[in-house]
This record gives sequence, C-alpha cells and structure tokens, in this order.
Amino acid sequence: MLKEFIFHHIGIATANIERTAVFYLEAGYTQTPVISDPIQQVNICFLSRNSAPLIELVSPFTEASPVTEIIRKSGVTPYHICYEVGDIHDSVLKLKKKRFLPLFNPIPAAALENRLICFLYNMDFGLIELLQSNKAQ
Repeated sequence: MLKEFIFHHIGIATANIERTAVFYLEAGYTQTPVISDPIQQVNICFLSRNSAPLIELVSPFTEASPVTEIIRKSGVTPYHICYEVGDIHDSVLKLKKKRFLPLFNPIPAAALENRLICFLYNMDFGLIELLQSNKAQ
C-alpha cells in the first residue's frame, strides 16, 4: 500500500451493534456512543483498547444502506480497513491509477467529526476506506 497511508480502523458490519459490542467489551474494549450517519444510512460506534486495533461497528438503519447486503451475504464480518491520508482527493487519484474504483466521491462522515471519507474497491485487494487527516482540514 502507499507509504503515506496510516492504519486507522477495521470496519465490521453487524445487524446489531449492542449484541456484537458485548464480546469486545468483555475483552476489555471501551465503546463510544452510537452515532447515526444519515448519508451512509448506518449507525456506528468505535471500540478501543490499548495496544489493539480500533474497531468500528457499522449497522444499517435502512434496507438501502450498502451494509445491508454485506450482512445478508456474510452475517457479522470485517469488511473494510480504513487508512488516514493527508489529501483524500490526491489519494483517490493515486488509487485509481492502481485500479481501485471509488464507490462515491469523498463525503463527510458523522462518526468521524465530519472528516471526509471515501470507499474504494479493488478486485485483488478488497474494500478500503480513506479518511482525511485532521491536519489537512
């Protein structure tokens, strides 16, 4: 992956945040409040623990949410890795040259202080999320 990308979190699709979070809480993670993101049509919370990757639980609140189909096909599952980037627009262009397909133009993410995000897919790599760095805004 591009050297300037910084790992941020692992996204896990779930039909029920509370039921899935229980396992992480029992493992010593701390949970943020659940935030609704009307643009993505999902509820989101983050789970953190010292020396462990940040986990994002994502649950659709409408059938139109893209996460609905992921859950229908796979159940509760990790489905993306998020990387923080300095310039999201430049990073999207670089990934397009590596045959990544943006699923939409960068949009604000309610659960991430309205920082810009963009999901991209590559057949050989899978789904990733880019997150605009706080420093770049």
